[in-house]
Amino acid sequence: MRALVQRVTSASVAVEGETVGACGPGLMILVCAMQGDDEAKAEALAEKILKLRIFRDEAGKTNRSLADVGGGALVVSQFTLAADTSRGNRPGFSAAAPPDLGRALYEHFAGHLAAQGVEVGRGIFGAEMQVALVNDGPMTIWLDL
Repeated sequence: MRALVQRVTSASVAVEGETVGACGPGLMILVCAMQGDDEAKAEALAEKILKLRIFRDEAGKTNRSLADVGGGALVVSQFTLAADTSRGNRPGFSAAAPPDLGRALYEHFAGHLAAQGVEVGRGIFGAEMQVALVNDGPMTIWLDL
């Protein structure tokens, strides 16, 4: 599983002009299931993100996790995180999981975060989406499990 995690003050995702998911202070998470991924990897990625110490403490140091601050998350499926640009200028996406598995692992990932008490907004798997966010910091982290 791959994720691009951004600390945000707010984020939202719209489909056909209608907001379908949003979060206030917390994390914007773009997530991609890769070939060979399974539910255990989805859970491990969710746990890693939940515990990432990327929020400021009282002293201003990045020492607190999403769980510590009680932040929310907006989770959006993003198969293009699997892009292979090593040959030419047109990205290949064959490393991404097939759509049925990708959808199941995306839902499992978001569900696992929600089961840990995080308020989770979601995009719509496979839809054309417009994502808006205010990156806080900026703080952006790439995770590959």
